Amino acid sequence: MATVVTISVIGRYLFSWPVPGDYDIIGILCGCAIFSFLPYCQLKRGNVLADFFTQKASPRTKAMLDAMGNLFFLMATIMFTWRLYYGLLEMKQSSEQIAAFAFYRWWTIPFDIFCMIVLALAILYSFLEDVAGAKAGHAAERPAASGE
Repeated sequence: MATVVTISVIGRYLFSWPVPGDYDIIGILCGCAIFSFLPYCQLKRGNVLADFFTQKASPRTKAMLDAMGNLFFLMATIMFTWRLYYGLLEMKQSSEQIAAFAFYRWWTIPFDIFCMIVLALAILYSFLEDVAGAKAGHAAERPAASGE
């Protein structure tokens, strides 16, 4: 992405010739990168955690709250995946293309759906891990926050 932006900016500045469709290319690549890293972030427990009110809670309570949060996240992921599927069907039917080059906008959605399915599996794994931790009385390990 950085290379495309650099070439486009230099081309626009020096030769008045930017990379055609550079905004669309960057948008597509950013979307794919975000979907790609969601499952990894979930497995590393790198999602946002606001534990201000639960700092003094027992490990069992923290594990139960994490399990409940993962359950809500799983439901949201399933809903987003379901809507992505119907968005794919609609975009495929409309045959919308990027204006600068012949690239159908729906071509990246199957990859996004795959990533969401992997995310759902990662959340399910985290959920089961938190339920087991709640039963055993310990919370899952989280990465240390910066500044600690």
